[in-house]
Amino acid sequence: MFYLTKIIIAVIIIVAASELSKRNVTWAAILLAMPIVLFASFTIIWEETHNPELIAKLTQETLFFIIPVIPFLFLFSWMLKSNMNYYLSLSISCIGIAVVIFLIQKFFT
Repeated sequence: MFYLTKIIIAVIIIVAASELSKRNVTWAAILLAMPIVLFASFTIIWEETHNPELIAKLTQETLFFIIPVIPFLFLFSWMLKSNMNYYLSLSISCIGIAVVIFLIQKFFT
């Protein structure tokens, strides 16, 4: 049952952002920028484990990996504005993020 709750929370956030973007892009962007999924995940982990050390470690590692994502959001936006294919732009951005995160893990952790 708890697993179903996790799925429902994720789906609600995705659908809300999708529907909101049709009406107001700025508010959709704010919703996506807020760490709702992050805090919902922390809450679920807390309810399952009551382990503050686990959540603290997860928070630190999440922050460490959020930073390299930001430049790829700019790149993704630029590629789309340059009329590059959506799926190609998305693929390049995802591959770039994966490579940077791999390099961070290899050399800094």
